[in-house]
Amino acid sequence: MATYEYNDSLVFIVMDVTDNVATSLRRVSKGEKVVVQRGTETLELIVQMDIPSGHKIALQPIAQGANVLKYGEAIGAATTSIALGEHVHVHNIEGIRGRGDKSKEEEVSQ
Repeated sequence: MATYEYNDSLVFIVMDVTDNVATSLRRVSKGEKVVVQRGTETLELIVQMDIPSGHKIALQPIAQGANVLKYGEAIGAATTSIALGEHVHVHNIEGIRGRGDKSKEEEVSQ
C-alpha cells in the first residue's frame, strides 16, 4: 500500500506546468496572499475574490476567448477577461467540448 505525505501548507495544486489555473485545497478569502508552485516556478498571488475549496484560481491573466488549461488540457474557454488571482468557474468559462451548438454554428458559417 502506498503511503502519502500530507503537506498542509499547500493551498492550491497545479496539475501540469502548462496550466493557467490551480485548484484550491481549502476555501480562500479575497485579499489573501498565497504561494503556488507550478513546476519549478513559484508564484505569489493575491486572491481577488473568495474561492471555495475545489474551485480554480487564475495563475496568469487569461484573455477573453483563450483556453483555460488544467491537467495540461483545455477545459474550456474564457467568456470574459480573467485577471491574475481571480476565481475561475462557470461564471467566466464555458465548455468547448461536445458542444453540438458550436458544431452547428461552424457548419452554418462554412
